[in-house]
Order: sequence, then C-alpha cells, then structure tokens
Amino acid sequence: MNSKLLQMAGSMALARNSLRAVNQRRRMAAIACADAHKGGKGLVLGLYEKEAGKGPRLTPAGEKFDDRLHRKLSELICETKISGRLGRGKVFNNIDEEFRSVCVVGVGLEGIGFNELEMIDEGMENVRVAAGIGARSLQAIECIEIHVDNMDYPEQAAEGASLATWRFEENLSKKYRSTQPKMELFGSPDTDSWMRGLFKAEAQNISRRIAESPANCMTPTIFAQVAVDTLCPCGITVEVRTMEWIEQQRLHSFLTIAKGSCEPPIVLELAYCGTSPEDKPVLLVGQGITFNSGGINLRPCKGMDEFRGDLNGAASILATMRAAAALSLPINITAILPLCENLPSGISVKPGDVVTLLNAKTMAVRNIDRTGVVVLADPLIYGQQTYKPRLVVDIGSMCKGVKKAVGGGATGIWSNSHYVWKQFQKAGSLTGDRLWRFPLWDFYKRRVANHRSFDLSNDGNGHASSCLAAAVLNELVPCADWAHLDTYGTGLMTTYGLIPYLRAGQMTGRPTRTLVQFLYQLACPNE
Repeated sequence: MNSKLLQMAGSMALARNSLRAVNQRRRMAAIACADAHKGGKGLVLGLYEKEAGKGPRLTPAGEKFDDRLHRKLSELICETKISGRLGRGKVFNNIDEEFRSVCVVGVGLEGIGFNELEMIDEGMENVRVAAGIGARSLQAIECIEIHVDNMDYPEQAAEGASLATWRFEENLSKKYRSTQPKMELFGSPDTDSWMRGLFKAEAQNISRRIAESPANCMTPTIFAQVAVDTLCPCGITVEVRTMEWIEQQRLHSFLTIAKGSCEPPIVLELAYCGTSPEDKPVLLVGQGITFNSGGINLRPCKGMDEFRGDLNGAASILATMRAAAALSLPINITAILPLCENLPSGISVKPGDVVTLLNAKTMAVRNIDRTGVVVLADPLIYGQQTYKPRLVVDIGSMCKGVKKAVGGGATGIWSNSHYVWKQFQKAGSLTGDRLWRFPLWDFYKRRVANHRSFDLSNDGNGHASSCLAAAVLNELVPCADWAHLDTYGTGLMTTYGLIPYLRAGQMTGRPTRTLVQFLYQLACPNE
C-alpha cells in the first residue's frame, strides 16, 4: 500500500514539474515574441461599428491598406471578431513589411456628428478616443514611430494620439522611462489640420507638465523661467515683475497671500500681438498658486500634494499663448499671471484680515483655503486699468463646489455676456472639453457684498462656494465682457470621469484646447 502511494506521489510530482516547465517555456516564448515586436513603425487604423445588418468596415485609408495586403487584414478582423465598438480593437504583428505592428481600433458608428443633448461633436470625440487608445497600445510595445489614420478628422486624430502618449517621467531614472514615439499622419494629404491638432495637444501637454511638476521643482521663479524659455522663441513678450514692482503697483491682495511663504512672489505679464497694435487685446488672468496648503486653514494631509496643481489656470494660459503664436492667430492677447505659494507661517494672512484693493474696495479674507479670488483680485483690476481690454477671462481652480456639481465632466463658467458664453460653449463642443454655465445672480452677489464693516468677503455666506467666488470676481469687472472659468473639477488630477486619451492619476491640462479654440473663433469668426 505504501509503495503505491509513493508511486502516485512521484507521478504527481513529475506532472507538476512538467507543467512548470511548459508554463516557463510559454512565458519565455511570450517575452521573446513581445521583444521581437518592440521598436519599429506602427500604424493605427480605424474600424467603423457594424450597423443595419452590415459588418464592421475599415475607414477609407484602412481599406487601401487592406488592398495592399490582399485583404489579409479583413480576414484577421473577421477571425478575431472585432466589432468596431468605440475603443475596442487588436494589435496585429508582422502582417506588413513597412509597419511591424498594426492596431485596428473601433471608431464607433460612421457618420455620427453633433449631439445636442450631450453638447459635443461625437464624431470628433470618437476619433480622439480611437486614435489615443491605438497610439497608446503601440507605445506599450515601444514603437518609435506611429502613423495614425486620419479617420475623416485629422486634427482630432492628432490631438488624441499626442495626448494619450504623453507621460510625465522627468523624475524617473532614464532606464525606466517609456518611449515617446514620433507621430505621423497616414492616408490623408491634410497636413495643415494634422499640424493644428499637434499644436493644440502640445499646448495642453505643456500645461500638464507644469501642473504635474513637484512644488519644489515649480516655484514662482522656476515658472517664470519656463515662461521665458517657452514663449520668447515664439515672439511673445514676457515681463517678469518682482517684489519691488508688485509693491509699487499696490497689488496688496496678492501680497496678502504671498507673504506667508519664503518663496518670492512674481507677476508675469505676457503679450502676443497678432494684429494691429491699436486693437484692444483679450485679457487673460490665471491663478498661479504653485502650492496651496490652505494657509492657516490647513488642508487635510491626505491628498494635499495634488494642490501643487493649483497653478493650472496660469499653466493653461501660458500654454494657450504658445499655441496662439504657433497658429499665428490674428488677435492681440495680454496675460497676467500672479505666482506665489500659500503656506502657514508667523506672517501668514489670518482669518478675518481685511485688505484694500486697487479699486478702493475692501475685502475680508475670512477663509484662507479659498485664496483664488484674493490672489486674482488686484491683478484683475490692474489688467483692466492698464490695457483697457475688449474682453476679460480669468481661470483658476477656485472652489470645491463646482467639482461636487459636475465632477470632471465640465469646467464651470460664469459670464456677464451671453455672446461670450455661446462662444465658449461652441469651443467646448468641438474640443470635447466641455463647459457648463452656472448662474451669476444678484442672489449670490448679496451674499458676498452686503456687510457692515467691509465691502466684500472672499467666501460669502452659503454653500454655493463656486458661485460665491464668481460673484466676488464679478464685482471687480465693472464694464468689460467677462468670463470666469473654475477648473477645480477638471484642471487638477484625473480621478473621476476618466477621458480615455488622458492618463489616470496625472494632471489634465484642461481647458487649454478649449481656450485656444475660443480665441480662434474670436480671431477668425468667418471660418
């Protein structure tokens, strides 16, 4: 009996060893296969979803490529049962001599367009998603050059592919960094639209890189140097204003927050002249808090590192200026970016402190956590008094209220002009980076302005924190057409409502492309 048990145990051990050997060989073969397909050129092709009894169909560029392969690609699509569903696809290796890897990815239904209920052009957005997923799949196997099917929208294909393959890896050891592939257009002569998409995506990636940088690597001084290096070669004027100038101009609201940190504050003045110098400019003002701890109203330690991205308003504007120059937009743009840190110290602003603004109104800083309106107040007034703009747009991650209302689905917008709102709405529907308008009623103005001992409070009375912040800023823009964009839910880290071509857990750079598109519509209204 014991001998039989020993024999059975020996047989089972041999079987286990044999199984381990087979699995090891399979793993080695898989690794060897993956290594064999690394590098080289890759191709992303779109596949329309099957409908009305018809099977999935390749895009025109894909059909030409399939003809080149004598319909081999169609056979593989049929065998692997790819349906053309948006974002679903497969990578085929070694089916073409020129392209080592070919990714076929679903683009959804053919001919789909603007969806009025969703307020988005679904055809354009589907192309961004498909191009982004396809390019990222080829990047994962280390293709060094990726050609992307235009899918009828070359500009949007360029945006999706470029945004999806971007990585922030500056603090990684070189051996761990991923390959950044070169992007090329496939199957279309419309290189102008393709380049326009690359310029817009590059601008958003610049904004992402600035916001993603650790606070010690993106102080106000370093940000100013980045602005000089990024914008001056494009012909944009960059003026770096230091403490002495800030005090001379009496930007006291800004200094009230900045004085809590040892890092010296800076105000950047950027000017792009794309038309006659006599034409009034569009004024952009961006919140540039390079780290926002909440000051004496200290934020919770968990998740505080995300607020290195509280400069996303300033970063988006800097990137937008670069894109405007790259696209040669016929418009004048002036930007003011106040840069500082908000930290607790012995000389930090205290809850209840009152500061006198440039327009002689007084503001009580009752909540140090809500410093966005305080940082922007005097720079906003200074910009209007100095440049007499045709239009004012301010951007910043102000209050949590907008995130609770719409999450990451849209950037909140408040405006005193229906025309400006409609232009932003149109821009967001084209870029896929939507905006949602919130009320700017006297109901909210009364809750920030009706006080016995001061003119304004930075937080107001009530729960609608984002609407109250917009009401404060509206009090500082007496005449001009104005829009306020709150990016608290969209401009910080990608967490909720993930967009497929933006990587999870990294800063988004939103709404850079929407801002570029908005300026394009103002500059070229007939196109």
